[in-house]
Amino acid sequence: MPAHITVLFPFLDGDEVDEDALGEFLAHFTPFDFVLDRVERWEEGIVWLHPEPSEPFVELTLAVWRRWPQRPPYGGIHDSVIPHLTVSETPIEVDVRLPIASRVDEIALMEEDAEGRWSFRATFRLSGV
Repeated sequence: MPAHITVLFPFLDGDEVDEDALGEFLAHFTPFDFVLDRVERWEEGIVWLHPEPSEPFVELTLAVWRRWPQRPPYGGIHDSVIPHLTVSETPIEVDVRLPIASRVDEIALMEEDAEGRWSFRATFRLSGV
């Protein structure tokens, strides 16, 4: 899996995805800039980078969830959405030069195969229209 900030996981099963509907829905969102500004750690040891601002990611996640309510973020196991870029699922020391500036102008739909490998299925442009 490439470095990413998750919008909604788990999402629909592959045969449930209407790419045209998803593309039309996502096109209404405006592209935005952000920076990865600090290293964070969760109690269980996961190391992640914090995006600032985080709010556009939260808004995007909540909007997609409202559109497809059968798929709550992270299967509903967390009370809130915390946008993040996972660095490691085990405790490690991280030496990274921050901040890292980036821009969100498209969303990638990733798909997992039966062997657990992830691949790009489609990308959708954000245009704010």
